[in-house]
Amino acid sequence: QVQLVESGGGLVQPGGTLRLSCAASGSIFDFDAMAWYRQAPGKQRELVATIGLFGSSLVDPVKGRFAISAVDSKNTVYLQMNSLKPEDTAVYYCNALDPRGGIVLPWGQGTQVTVSS
Repeated sequence: QVQLVESGGGLVQPGGTLRLSCAASGSIFDFDAMAWYRQAPGKQRELVATIGLFGSSLVDPVKGRFAISAVDSKNTVYLQMNSLKPEDTAVYYCNALDPRGGIVLPWGQGTQVTVSS
């Protein structure tokens, strides 16, 4: 079974930069689409960014600040996070998407991003 491993999170000051990585290991897949999600304390997991044959898209709160990219047939996905705000504080997760936009794989453990002075 393919496993998702997120990394790159940490503590950063407002305005800082992080690049998150998502590695899919355990098998070889050619995913049509991948996505980043985040879950802040006390809140539901929310979509942040997607990338696929259609291109890439970002939700409004991160548009202009974040960028998603992928290599190796989307077995490795990145989330470049610039101009970070305290509101970006969350655990960030990645996953593969089916044609309906539903997740394909079990959730990984995610990587914690904390934006604070």
